[in-house]
Amino acid sequence: MATGFIMLCHTAFDRAAQVARHWARHGCPVVIHVDSRVRPQGHEKLKRLLADVPDIRFCARHPCEWGSWGLVAATLSAAEVMLRDFPQVSHVYLASGSCLPLRPVAELVRYLEERPYTDFIESVTTGDVGWTVGGLDAERFTLLFPFSWRRRRKLFDSFVRLQRRIGFRRRIPDGLVPHLGSQWWCLTRATLQAIVEDPRRPVFDRYFRRVWIPDESYFQTLVRLHSSHVESRSLTLSKFDFQGKPHMFYDDHLQLLRRSDCFVARKIWPQANRLYRSFLSDGAGVQPAAEPNPAKIDRLFSKAAERRTRGRAGLYMQSRFPNPEWENGKTAAPYSVFAGFAEVFENFEPWLGKVAGTRVHGHLFAPLRAEFAGGETVYNGALSNSAALRDANPRSFLTNLIWNTRGERQCFQFGPADGQEILPFLVGDPNAQISVISGAWAVPLSRSPRDFADIRREAARLQKIESHALGILRATWAKARVRIWTLADFVESPAEPLQAIIDEITPRSARRLAEAPRLADLSGFGEFLQKLRNEGMQPVLMGDFPSSADALPAVPRRARPYLVK
Repeated sequence: MATGFIMLCHTAFDRAAQVARHWARHGCPVVIHVDSRVRPQGHEKLKRLLADVPDIRFCARHPCEWGSWGLVAATLSAAEVMLRDFPQVSHVYLASGSCLPLRPVAELVRYLEERPYTDFIESVTTGDVGWTVGGLDAERFTLLFPFSWRRRRKLFDSFVRLQRRIGFRRRIPDGLVPHLGSQWWCLTRATLQAIVEDPRRPVFDRYFRRVWIPDESYFQTLVRLHSSHVESRSLTLSKFDFQGKPHMFYDDHLQLLRRSDCFVARKIWPQANRLYRSFLSDGAGVQPAAEPNPAKIDRLFSKAAERRTRGRAGLYMQSRFPNPEWENGKTAAPYSVFAGFAEVFENFEPWLGKVAGTRVHGHLFAPLRAEFAGGETVYNGALSNSAALRDANPRSFLTNLIWNTRGERQCFQFGPADGQEILPFLVGDPNAQISVISGAWAVPLSRSPRDFADIRREAARLQKIESHALGILRATWAKARVRIWTLADFVESPAEPLQAIIDEITPRSARRLAEAPRLADLSGFGEFLQKLRNEGMQPVLMGDFPSSADALPAVPRRARPYLVK
């Protein structure tokens, strides 16, 4: 008895010929189908490469577009030739031109001889399928699919929606219970012959012509009518990613493929010379005989899928970007944002860097440039301080900065004069600690020598921007740690909120602040606010600020933070 192979080929004919010759050389007949969409030169080339091998046949050609009936028609044509020309074949193994045997052919033949009545084909009911990608489990059997999913996707989707809307349902032929499974199977001669010669085959073929992806359901369904013993698994190692696309195996997967103990693997990169050289040699079977067990390497594929879909926190990769909400953490590490502190305190940035032992930047999103700590023009990871480069993608600018400096907490200033596009990202980032003194932007304006009419217009503009920003900071979806004080509340007792901020930045330090930074000179600030009111602009974000410095209470009351989260 012998095992016969059906090969479905459409590309890489040199490799397909190499594998077919290997199987035939070890006593296994091969029937090859070449996609009719392949140019005649490719078909003739494959025939020439195998012309000297007696146990190789070619069958009638069909167009084999993905998800179409042509793949089933091609398999049936090849099966008819196999059953007609090779009566010694006891099992028929379906493979593709990109398949590669992983174990000696003799081991596979012996394995099948020990199981003469077993059909190896993944075959599960639609209710038990958890691996289909893109929906259409049961509906693939009850709707019509006359249009190509790949070439005419809009028409395909529109026709599906139309059928759902009008409640159209196809009648499944009597006696059929739809099953799904991998396209790659190994059937006994008796079962395959029963499927090919079934008197109701015209009915079944007509029905499955309009089933979506029939190559994953035709044999998987009909085998249940004719087989005495179905083992619902494939002997071919075929792995798929989270999008339903097959994994490609390369030279560096050599040991991984050996560990699977599978007889055949798909899909092999045509240029994987080491794999073809290793597994098609006569000494390929050095590993002890074992039951095929692709689950042995499932853990590695699961880790690869997790790395591809989730990755490392704060690191954006091509496999996830720009899909929304695919990030594994928006940023790589905690960081602090200060709004209004540099305006209220003198030399706030060097003071914070010294007290917290961290890197403190200026306004990273200032209009003219990114104000890196120390006045640097290029920062970690070759980040430029160019405003044009930063504003092309502010989110990537920030995530790259945090990723490239992980292990060292970053702090920077932010205000209504800065670019606001990044604000929703900051508010939605659990790593962000945002501290805001509302209305603090008015402090430097109060000392500006500009014409007061210009100052009033600028104050109105900044207040409008900050009012909108405060609404975002107080949003219910905010995930950042947000604290907001009015300017009036903060300057009454700045030590306690500063201590809370420092404690959060350096939680391991139990030291009390020995010295707070010096407050900016606020003399005349109350009169400045009153002048704005007199000129028709109503400053509302500073809180209940006294009209003069002399009116400040002698014993300051506690600063009351608005704690969002």
